[in-house]
Amino acid sequence: MGMTGGHNPHTARCRTKPCAVDLFCGAGALSYGMKQAGIEISAGIDADPACRYPFEANVGARFYGENVSDVTPGFIKSLFRQNSASILAGCAPCQPFSCYNRMGRHGRWGLLSKFGDLVGKTLPDVVTMENVPGLERYPVFKKYACVLERHGYDYDYAIVNCAEYGVPQTRKRLVLLASRLGHIGMIKKTRGCGRPVTVRDSIRHMERIQAGGTSSADRLHRPSTMSKRNLKRIRSSAPGGTWHDWDARLRSPCHRRDSGQSYPGVYGRMEWDKPAPTITTQFNGFGNGRFGHPEQDRAISLREGALLQTFPEDYSFVPEGRDVEIGGVARMIGNAVPVRLGRVIGRHIMKHLKRCG
Repeated sequence: MGMTGGHNPHTARCRTKPCAVDLFCGAGALSYGMKQAGIEISAGIDADPACRYPFEANVGARFYGENVSDVTPGFIKSLFRQNSASILAGCAPCQPFSCYNRMGRHGRWGLLSKFGDLVGKTLPDVVTMENVPGLERYPVFKKYACVLERHGYDYDYAIVNCAEYGVPQTRKRLVLLASRLGHIGMIKKTRGCGRPVTVRDSIRHMERIQAGGTSSADRLHRPSTMSKRNLKRIRSSAPGGTWHDWDARLRSPCHRRDSGQSYPGVYGRMEWDKPAPTITTQFNGFGNGRFGHPEQDRAISLREGALLQTFPEDYSFVPEGRDVEIGGVARMIGNAVPVRLGRVIGRHIMKHLKRCG
């Protein structure tokens, strides 16, 4: 897809270690994965100050607490290293395009346009973008693609199932890759038709713990508390089942209405031998999706959510001595690009640069 004209002739830069700037970097998952693939991360930019610590502590690069809408092209250019291939990465906030927000009137629509504007004015060698599948239906995405074509980028995009790339989730995402150096193509599946990575593979080793408890070995292995009513509900829930299986007295009034019949995935337990559902920013709540532990009477913990997002088990989200705010950490984890997907993207970019060099 896209145009192949206007390739950058200075492909000698491809022979040195590439340098990436990560817009909307969050807690650093995409950067961490790209770094594992051999890409140097110059900086991350995000408006959420809580992301500074995990980004700098784990990625080892500078974090800038800025709203991307206020960032100038000159500033982005200053972050790239001379004589190295430049990569601009970004995952603009996806709520306006999500199926959970069909109204989509957040005032955040302009962030993807801003990303496109920065691409057009900084002309990085490679661009990577990840977002929700519904984005491709909107005019803002078509305008973004036009920016790439106008500036001579070859680009490709696809809706990928993260389970096909070794992520233990049925998470589907739009991945776009673009290059001014030549044809870049799309990432190839790493799992193919083989057995997917499962919930059991990812979290079966975690210490047994009660709702509201905290592991003495890992303070992020901490699930939310549960009301007595929700404890009764989860005890009546089988892995893969729904609230339809409960005694009628346990059902919420909204479930009894016709409009509630279309949400069978809430108040559910995960299944050990399948991938997890999409880990959202509210995975810490049993009632927010199929986020119940497969056998323990609780929602999954923060660390378990991070493992299902393929963060390494020692990834640090909160400084020592600082209280763990469950909702805030869950938001960072749920908003992240799965680390393993980031590594696949990074390796694909590295192979592309090697071919172009």
